[in-house]
Amino acid sequence: MNKQTVIGIVAGEASGDILGQSIMHSLKMRCPSVRFVGVGGPHMQKEGMESIGQIETLSVMGLIEPLKKLPQILRLKKNIISHFKKDPPACFIGIDAPDFNLRLEKILKNKKIKTMHLVSPTIWAWRANRIHDIKKAVDLMLLIFPFEKEIYDRHRVPACYIGHPIADSIEMTSDKFKARAALKLDPDAQWLALMPGSRDAELRYLANDFFLTAKWLKQKVPNLKFIVPCVNEARFNQVKEILQSFPDLQDVHLVLEQSITAMQASDAILLASGTAALQAALIKRPCVVAYRMSGFTYQIAKRLVKAKYMALPNIIADKILMPEFLQDAVQPEAMGKVLLEYIKDPSACEELLTEFQRIHKTLKCDAGDKAAEAILKFISQKSEQK
Repeated sequence: MNKQTVIGIVAGEASGDILGQSIMHSLKMRCPSVRFVGVGGPHMQKEGMESIGQIETLSVMGLIEPLKKLPQILRLKKNIISHFKKDPPACFIGIDAPDFNLRLEKILKNKKIKTMHLVSPTIWAWRANRIHDIKKAVDLMLLIFPFEKEIYDRHRVPACYIGHPIADSIEMTSDKFKARAALKLDPDAQWLALMPGSRDAELRYLANDFFLTAKWLKQKVPNLKFIVPCVNEARFNQVKEILQSFPDLQDVHLVLEQSITAMQASDAILLASGTAALQAALIKRPCVVAYRMSGFTYQIAKRLVKAKYMALPNIIADKILMPEFLQDAVQPEAMGKVLLEYIKDPSACEELLTEFQRIHKTLKCDAGDKAAEAILKFISQKSEQK
């Protein structure tokens, strides 16, 4: 790679921003002169990414919300294509956000720009026929779960298992008292982390029930305290506004960002399904997972989704490690009862924590470095073919 090498990169939400930072850091260690241009959040921007759009434009969920933001999404897509048409990168890397990135990658690939994608769409859970669209859009898929490799090999789509960057970033053991000191929390109290999501819609669907669960638990464990990490200022302000409806709920501490530290400081966690569930497993904290979406989206998803489980740790283990509450099952007392067992009897979680340890060892592969190696090899091979 020379000093003019540019890598295009687009992440669509907070979890992708974290993954992008890991890869960018490893690439910079190998090639300090590399430039990154694209869309990402604060973590990728800290690594020096030149931004050509806002990550919030792509941070949407379900079927309805993307339609509401469709003009902004299409404008962003047009701007990205225009930019890379004028200044083609050595390669383009789409991180997750498959509905946006795969379409973008197909267009860029047709313009002779090399394309890679990090985080396979969940073709093992639903819409398995997407593998054919992936084959048309992506020159190389970087996989973060080992069971995905067989699927790509079977369909003859170039793919490389790199492990999970988040597993590399989290220590095998975490010190809750060190985390509490960092956040200036009472070291002797019991703490429950409440994480109703990183998107606006997730908070609208889940936050009220999460705080009602907190109220139910507070009645059972009066000394219990709550920590709510917020991914950005918009979500921080949204949570503050929602909490105004709970004036009698005491001991709720909001923190900006620092979700990993907040989970490390906790004794148990209630969270929205997503990357946070995997983070909770890697931090080795007992957890309850919830998710709710619009009724329309849910009815469609129920017919399309084939996976037995919702939470990533449950999918990886192929059994329930984190109790799941979906849609109408999101009930404060039901979730509270499970969390109460975790809080009152931590020793009962030992077998669960052993399973989390096994998952961590499987996914901890120095993913950033493996990805950087695969990316550089890929760019080099494609350059030689010209």
